Amino acid sequence: MKTLLKGAKILNVFTDSLEDANLLIEDKRIAGIGDYTDADADKVEDVTGKILIPGLIDGHMHIESSHLQPAEFARAVLPHGTTTIVADPHEIVNVSGLIGMKYMLEASENIPETVFFMAPSCVPATAMDESGSEFDSDDIKYTYNNKRVLGLAEMMNYPGVIYKDPEVLKKIKDARDLGLIINGHAPLLSGKDLDKYIAQGIQDDHECSSSEEAKERIRKGQWLMIRNGTAAKNLQALLPLFDEPYNRRCLLVTDDIHPYDILRDGHIDSIIREAIRSGKSPFVAIRMATIQAAQCFGMRFIGALTPGYEADIVVLDDLETLKIRDVYQDGKKVVDNGVTLPFDVPKVHPEIMKAIKNSIYMKKVQESRFHIEPSGKRCRVIKVLKGQLLTESFETEIDFSKNNGIDIDRDILKFAVFERHSGTGHMGIGFINGLSLKAGAIGTSVAHDSHNILVVGTNDADMALAVNHVRKMCGGYVVVRDGKILAEMPMPLGGLLSIKTAEEVAQENVNLVRTTRELGVPPEIKPFMTLSFMCLTVIPHLKLSTLGLVDVDKQEIVPLFVD
Repeated sequence: MKTLLKGAKILNVFTDSLEDANLLIEDKRIAGIGDYTDADADKVEDVTGKILIPGLIDGHMHIESSHLQPAEFARAVLPHGTTTIVADPHEIVNVSGLIGMKYMLEASENIPETVFFMAPSCVPATAMDESGSEFDSDDIKYTYNNKRVLGLAEMMNYPGVIYKDPEVLKKIKDARDLGLIINGHAPLLSGKDLDKYIAQGIQDDHECSSSEEAKERIRKGQWLMIRNGTAAKNLQALLPLFDEPYNRRCLLVTDDIHPYDILRDGHIDSIIREAIRSGKSPFVAIRMATIQAAQCFGMRFIGALTPGYEADIVVLDDLETLKIRDVYQDGKKVVDNGVTLPFDVPKVHPEIMKAIKNSIYMKKVQESRFHIEPSGKRCRVIKVLKGQLLTESFETEIDFSKNNGIDIDRDILKFAVFERHSGTGHMGIGFINGLSLKAGAIGTSVAHDSHNILVVGTNDADMALAVNHVRKMCGGYVVVRDGKILAEMPMPLGGLLSIKTAEEVAQENVNLVRTTRELGVPPEIKPFMTLSFMCLTVIPHLKLSTLGLVDVDKQEIVPLFVD
């Protein structure tokens, strides 16, 4: 089958230019670009006045953070031009181990989006938390048998790399011996420690929050992933990377993004649009989101419109607004006039689905569990930073005679996380600042990376209700106040994924966020995405796990009370 797209301007990512030409597709590949005519094709599509660009690539993301199953995620992002993603399924693997990896592979098989995976490198992320499973070097090596697994996912255990932990180095060596990609994750690492990290063969990083931090990595040969998702928005700080000589070592990623943001703003296309609005070249931004992402991962014949490459094509109205009309994937039209065309959803083995659905093993929580017996006046407090996954901390006197330490006026809220995988009954508890919640409580089973059940609140009774309702739903989000459920989002698949459509999940998310706004959380805070990273013990500086407060820089448990 030959299809001719005629009358368009074609963006050449090798020369940063637009060319007037017709494009001929034969089966799944581009057969030619030039003066081809109707006689050369079986089917002709008139795209006069339109611009053709390669299908967009998200070089680092977690499908689980969208709370959508893989096929539903594809349906949501295809109208935004994303035809290829590189996903790290470490969220569901932390919950369900190898079964979680198999679920992701089966659930994404033969959908109209190319879905590559990286094998999770840090399950559990560190010894400072309790996950549902371990994913050791043998499990990782097993996944390399699948051609859609490109290598080792973000190596978050950077202390293990620097100080040469044997198991960490074995995972890296296995990938290097097979010539596979090794992704990085080393926020704020620099100088000689960064040298040690990169020297192990770790090729990229997506955690940079300043241009100087990013430029050091590029100077030392790493690819730099410019991240703009729901919670972590680094694009504006990294705009200098769109200039020479740095822009040819960059790609664009979302990392973690909610359906509401996808449906409202877009996916990788929204990052390109923001860069253009900020005065950067559309040619550079599109190059970052196509051929350079492909080159970073060693993908052959993806990321450009040229003979022999896969026919992943986005049809635009113009380069300024990046309004997308049609999308082709593997030579087949999958989006027509902005709407994803119907496709068959893969069937996942029933035993895998059964295992994914059963993921919460914990007893009902009593209100008394939240009572803190003070052993001093000064406490460590986690401080949320707007638009960042990094946290700061401070020490302050807390009055436990009133509301057991919660001080709404000072925005010091109680924060707790419960182990939910093995029934250990372990709980970490502390205080958090920066959310501005004035009443009620917020609970969730999405708590990177171990995904235990966390809750933040203004009183112990509502916090207990929130935790117990998440348990009852088999995972999800909930907002409560005065003993009543105000909003919820059930996520019964691993406590991470919904069984609903993107539109339904987005509406549930809107209801949840609107409810938190009514309870005082300001618009600049993304409460659920932000909270989900407050337990991630590999991103500085102070986090909370089921074992207690974690000083991420020292990788040690520290007491709540300072004196």
